[in-house]
Amino acid sequence: MKKLASILIIAAAAFMYSCGPSAKEIEEKRIADSILVADSLAMVQAEQQRIADSIAKVQQEKMIADSIAHADSVKKFPKLFKNKKK
Repeated sequence: MKKLASILIIAAAAFMYSCGPSAKEIEEKRIADSILVADSLAMVQAEQQRIADSIAKVQQEKMIADSIAHADSVKKFPKLFKNKKK
């Protein structure tokens, strides 16, 4: 009876081992995972670029607004912004 139980346990262990994924399935999963990671990285980079573009646009608009404000100040108070020649 002990031999029969041992044989059944060994057979069950061999059966469980043989039911695992094949090398082809493992490789397909690895490729799918790497594609998923690459897509995620591309999305993060695109978002970073969008943020950088947005910041650059705001900075450009601020520079234009500052230039307009300075030009208005020069028109209102020309004596303050007079070029001094030595």
